[in-house]
Amino acid sequence: MHVDTGDLATLLKLQHIDLEILRANKRLEELPQRKAILEARTKRKAVEQKRAQLDALRADVERRLSNVGEEDAALAEKQRRAQAEIDEARGDYRSVEARSKELDGFARRRDELEARLSAIGEELEKVEGVQAQVARMLSDLDAEERAATESFVREGGALKDALFRNEAERASLASFLPKELLASYEKIAARTGGVAVGRLQGESCGACRMAIEGGRLIDMKGQGNVGVCPQCGRLLVLE
Repeated sequence: MHVDTGDLATLLKLQHIDLEILRANKRLEELPQRKAILEARTKRKAVEQKRAQLDALRADVERRLSNVGEEDAALAEKQRRAQAEIDEARGDYRSVEARSKELDGFARRRDELEARLSAIGEELEKVEGVQAQVARMLSDLDAEERAATESFVREGGALKDALFRNEAERASLASFLPKELLASYEKIAARTGGVAVGRLQGESCGACRMAIEGGRLIDMKGQGNVGVCPQCGRLLVLE
C-alpha cells in the first residue's frame, strides 16, 4: 500500500506516543507504594481481628473479676452481720460458737477469693499489655499506609499527568490519520503489544528481525511504501 509521507510520519509518532502510554501505565501499576499500601491494609485486618479477640478476652476477665469482687463484698457483709450477732449474744455459747464457725468459713472463702482476685488481676494486666502492643502496631500500620499513600499520590500523580498529556496528543494525532489506516494500526497494535509498525532493515523486518525472501520483498516494494511483514503481520515501512 502507499501511505502519504505526512501520514506515515504521524503514524510513527502515534506509535511512539502509544508506547509511552503503555510504559507509563506499567510504571503506575508497578509503583512499590501500591504494594506497601496493600500489605499495610492486609496486616491491619489481621491485627484488628486480634484486637477484637483481645477485647472479648478482656471483657470476660473483667466479668470474672467483677463476679469475684461482688462475692467478696457479699461475704464481707455476712462477716459484719455474724460479728454483730456474736457481740449481741453476750455469753450465749452455742450462738457464739455457731457464728464463729460461720466467720471462719467466710474468712477461708475470702482468702480463696483474694487469691483468685490476684490471679485474675495478673491475667488482666497481661491482656492490657498485649492490647497496648496491638494499639501500637495499628498506629504504626496507619503511619506506614499514610506515608505510602502520600508518596503514591505524588509519584502516581506525576505519571497520571504525563498520561493525560500523552493521551491528549494521541487523540490529536489519530484525528489526522485516514480511518482505514488508523483502524489497521490499532488492530495490529492490540495483537502485538503496542508495536504495530516496523522499518525495513536491509532485508529484514525491524520489528520481528525475520528476513524477508528477496522476491517477496521486491513485490512488496512494487505495491507501495508500506507493506505487511509476512512473518509477524506488522505494518512495515519499506522506504
